[in-house]
Amino acid sequence: MAGEERVGGDRPDETTDAAEGATRVRRLDPATVDRIAAGEVVTRPARVVGELIDNALDADASRVEVAVEGDGTDRIRVADDGRGMTRADARRAVERHATSKLAPDGDPVGVDSLGFRGEALAAIAAAARLELTTNDGGAVGTRVVVDGTASDRVPTVTDAGRARGTTAVVEDLFATRPARRESLAGPAAEFAQISSLVADYALANPAVAFTLEHDGSATLSTPGSGITEALLGVYDRETASRSTALAASVSVGAEGGAPLSVDVAGALAYPSVTRASRDHVRVSVNGRPVRNDRLAAAVRAGYGRLLPDGREPVAAVDVAVPPARVDPNVHPAKREVGLRDTDRVADAVESAVADALTGADLRRRADVETGIESALDPVGGEAGQRPAAFADAVPIGVFRDLYLLVESGEELLVVYGHAAHERVNYERLARAFADEPVPTAALDPPATVSLSADEAAAAEAHADALAALGFETEPFGGGTVRLRSVPAPFGRAADADAFRDVLATLSRGEPPRDARETLLADLACHPSLKRGELGDLTREELRSLLDRLGECDRPYACPHGRPTVLSVDEATFTDGFGRDR
Repeated sequence: MAGEERVGGDRPDETTDAAEGATRVRRLDPATVDRIAAGEVVTRPARVVGELIDNALDADASRVEVAVEGDGTDRIRVADDGRGMTRADARRAVERHATSKLAPDGDPVGVDSLGFRGEALAAIAAAARLELTTNDGGAVGTRVVVDGTASDRVPTVTDAGRARGTTAVVEDLFATRPARRESLAGPAAEFAQISSLVADYALANPAVAFTLEHDGSATLSTPGSGITEALLGVYDRETASRSTALAASVSVGAEGGAPLSVDVAGALAYPSVTRASRDHVRVSVNGRPVRNDRLAAAVRAGYGRLLPDGREPVAAVDVAVPPARVDPNVHPAKREVGLRDTDRVADAVESAVADALTGADLRRRADVETGIESALDPVGGEAGQRPAAFADAVPIGVFRDLYLLVESGEELLVVYGHAAHERVNYERLARAFADEPVPTAALDPPATVSLSADEAAAAEAHADALAALGFETEPFGGGTVRLRSVPAPFGRAADADAFRDVLATLSRGEPPRDARETLLADLACHPSLKRGELGDLTREELRSLLDRLGECDRPYACPHGRPTVLSVDEATFTDGFGRDR
């Protein structure tokens, strides 16, 4: 067939290389291959998508289009408008351990590209049918096909019509590896991982336009015009409009004493926009989405006390440091990186986040040491369980309209009114519906809830579990779901925040029973005493609150795990005032 080449063997002869001139793609020497061999394992569809996006971004693409069918094993298509490849580069790119991003004896530490492991395409081709169509701007493009599902895996090279850029199509992933296919989660769950990953890349690279389609329907779209617009494409209008852009350059000391410049950029949702799980703190290093607990904790620490108790922020933060300070080879999927000067970089992130948020002065005042905190210990231990009763306790006053002061033997008890009432309400709800479904209320008209792309995918994956908890949902397009019914025990209907919290619990892999407890805890929270209400209670009502708290199975912790009662022993006052015991 005219224009078609059959490339046999693993290493085409060098005369062919010479005839085609200098190429960008080079073979690595054995020592370097050994250092990066862990990267050739393709474990699930999301991993394939990530490798292909890395290659697109490394080619300076301004637009990346991802389309997925089913769970991703049927078909994945990633197209970009980047540099593209020559025919020689395209043919060699599907060989094992060939890359344009490392010298033959190169060190992965300090590499400034994302997809430095050149064996990704070869690993994908070994587990699926791979079709690579590319053009570096010439009159004729190149198509390379490698069928890992066939006995003959020799690449086929033909002419192709394509504008500048590259399109990779992966079909029948793991067709020859049934055990791998059987180990995957369901289609909705696998796509949820893909959706979350694409969202990570879109927020880490806001100057690049991303689109994601699932079975022909668009689920995510960002225009590539900035971080606020990327936040809108990944989340919703409310989150994007209630956020602030982050852009700061911080100089910190580094190993050896030389100053290190850390650029911190991204978007921070206001403290009024929160989620129940930590999954929405998205961190990237030099444009690479990563999991880094230290940096994620620094982002949360930057919010300080601005966040409501038990809530987590929505934030996308990219940390730019010199490539020589980063080792991206510590994790097979490159989702973790080795970062020198981690503590100093984290301090820079916390400082940048704190300065970008309104209310920074309030955060600093709240952190001032008062000297009495060491005398206040939660009653009941970490589990919130200690047999005790408040029968002999005497309410003696209310402080700051939040705390009930109680005399009990030789102790002064400080009861947080909201948390105590929350525990009482939660156990009442839990007993009422221990073995019964939670009552629901139909919504007419149905309510619409805007979700991020990965939240929408999770809602589809867990639709049955959500229905069992009283949330009847249906997709409404564009990352929106319709709520036809919601849980409504004792006439208190759940709201969108409760729906998101339950969804986050299910997405973490926790069983529906845990999600049910999360739901009941949220429903117990809303009607519980707030600031301004405790002081309005009579002494008899305060006594009643203590009695009901004492009847609870876990009176000393609210359903979210915070203490309800702190104690100050009389000896603390004796020592503090210098009195003899």
